[in-house]
Amino acid sequence: MKHPIKTATLSATILSAGFAAQAEEVTFLCSQDSNECDVMQELLAGFTEETGNTVAMDIVGYEIIRDQLENQLQTDAAPDVARVTNLGGLNQYYLDLTPYVDATYWEDNYGATLPWFRAQDGEDDGIYGWMTQLTVTGPYVNVTMFEDAGVEMPGEGATWDEWATALLEVKETLGLTAGLAIDRTAHRMAGPAFSYGAQFFDDDGVPILVDEGFRDFAETFVEWHKSGLMPEEGWPAGSGTAYQNATPLFLSGDVAMHMSGSWSINNYATNITDFDWRAVPAPCGPGGCGAMPGGAAVVAFKSTDVPEAAAALIDYLAREDVTAEFSALTRNIPAHQGLQETGVDYGDASPAVAEALRVFAANAVVAAATTPQAYTFQGYPKNFVIYGVVPDYLTRAITGEMTLDEALDAIDADVAAQIAE
Repeated sequence: MKHPIKTATLSATILSAGFAAQAEEVTFLCSQDSNECDVMQELLAGFTEETGNTVAMDIVGYEIIRDQLENQLQTDAAPDVARVTNLGGLNQYYLDLTPYVDATYWEDNYGATLPWFRAQDGEDDGIYGWMTQLTVTGPYVNVTMFEDAGVEMPGEGATWDEWATALLEVKETLGLTAGLAIDRTAHRMAGPAFSYGAQFFDDDGVPILVDEGFRDFAETFVEWHKSGLMPEEGWPAGSGTAYQNATPLFLSGDVAMHMSGSWSINNYATNITDFDWRAVPAPCGPGGCGAMPGGAAVVAFKSTDVPEAAAALIDYLAREDVTAEFSALTRNIPAHQGLQETGVDYGDASPAVAEALRVFAANAVVAAATTPQAYTFQGYPKNFVIYGVVPDYLTRAITGEMTLDEALDAIDADVAAQIAE
């Protein structure tokens, strides 16, 4: 792989020689949505050349990070560095990078996401990790289906109600099993809920969930299933806290819209060959145009025996030139605020991919302006509780096992009980 970053300079060679005597090995546990770990492994050759430190990367499935990493952190089996998504929830294990990096650079370029890693006590101002990308939720549409059905696609600023009407018309005209699929997780339904006015937190930052906006969307969400807009193979087919990915329903042409996120761009660009697709702006409502920001991050842990080398690795990846190349090669939106303004050259990306990246970047900006609670929710260290509780009880309301009022009461009670533990 060829890279525009040229590290084999005389100064880099001299620097590498100076570090050779004290070179360290950094262990790195990494999972990837597409090619993120592969690209980082390539780019970190420059880190080794500059510092003499080596990186032993172990690329694993996401379930290893999700289910096993915290157990490793409680023993002596933890890696020095890992790519994680539970940003606030692992705060107690993080190495504070502040003594090892230029804090001003980090605040200037990553200030919007640094709070996601911190303890929620109002006193933590540490620097803990580099967001490998800024992911944003939002819908993908099967453009060919709309054309075949002769239905006009709603434009920018359209509401969820307008999209629901159009999708039902496409469904009925083409004889589809459903029009809209949403992954079975509160992360994916949060954006639409914010659009309907759900705040998720009170003024003191305490999760409340069931306010007027949340109730309005919950009623709408249940009705979407009753009307046949949403598929039986989606939320109703799951139980408890189980996650269910709706990607196969969109890939197979069973639905006209998939509420997913920017991480699906590469998958759809690679695997959709028999219809035209498009990412569309986050639909709006009385509460704004909601989308959930997020993404995975590279962090170091207190338990590391090589804190300086581990911090240097993360600082290297966070450099503007390295981050720009990483974003271009992985087709991701950078969390680096300077690059968000200047843009990233995605090279030979197809028009569909380039436009999707533009749409999702715009969704992040609009969400920050109209539904800032999304950023609060992303940084909330116990958001995993909400991710589990909401699908459990909303599914019971969809299937008729509980009334909606019973489900909403149970959501609030269960979230409160688990957060208090």
